[in-house]
Amino acid sequence: MVQTEIITVITGLLIPFIGTVAGAACVFFLKKDLKLGVQRALSGFAAGVMVAASVWSLIVPAIEQSGDMGRFAFLPAFIGFWIGILFMLLLDHVVPHLHRAANQTEGPGSRLARTTMMVLAVTLHNIPEGMAVGVVYAGLLSSSENITAGGALALTLGIAIQNFPEGAIISMPLYSEGKSKPGSFLLGMLSGAVEPLFGALTVLLVGFIVPAMPYLLSFAAGAMLYVVVEELIPEISAGEHSNIGVIAFAAGFSVMMALDVALG
Repeated sequence: MVQTEIITVITGLLIPFIGTVAGAACVFFLKKDLKLGVQRALSGFAAGVMVAASVWSLIVPAIEQSGDMGRFAFLPAFIGFWIGILFMLLLDHVVPHLHRAANQTEGPGSRLARTTMMVLAVTLHNIPEGMAVGVVYAGLLSSSENITAGGALALTLGIAIQNFPEGAIISMPLYSEGKSKPGSFLLGMLSGAVEPLFGALTVLLVGFIVPAMPYLLSFAAGAMLYVVVEELIPEISAGEHSNIGVIAFAAGFSVMMALDVALG
């Protein structure tokens, strides 16, 4: 039984990373960089998945787990959510990075190459996703009644689906800027490596402090929503034809919502 649970958790942690690897591999099959409209649609889809996952897979279970607090059942989720927001704000200020659609770097001054800072931006983006998967599977291991195997799988699949376009979005521009195809693929793949790493660390952490589950679930939600508002929404709404990104957002939200309800 224990061996089966371990295999389930390892598989769950690796599925989103596989999505990133598959997306990064697009650099071997596409000759040109993705068109702006395609990039905007992919970012919108990713944002929709992350918002839906934050609500159904993280915040709602966090509140349900605090049901014995009565009218104050929202409090652990409220606190954890804000800690997640502040955590990502801190990382945003201490790690030099460059968003794909931006011309100005963020964080402290650095002499790092443009491509390196682009990879760091996506890596920051992936940290809360890894933690979200980790905390859900930790809840599954702790036999939390508010987290089911189907719900954990829904979150994992949803993040893997949105990681596929993210992998392509990072590897294709790197190739266009002069990197070799293998080099672009490797950097795209490495940008997603933090997900299973932070997911595993979260599983180990929550295993020791199960009562903190509502805080950690909402922490992951806050961190993911920070990424959506700070990075993805500006990307999908800039310039003309932003409706493409909005429709893609709605599609991503719908897919994740359906997965969570159908599998949960």
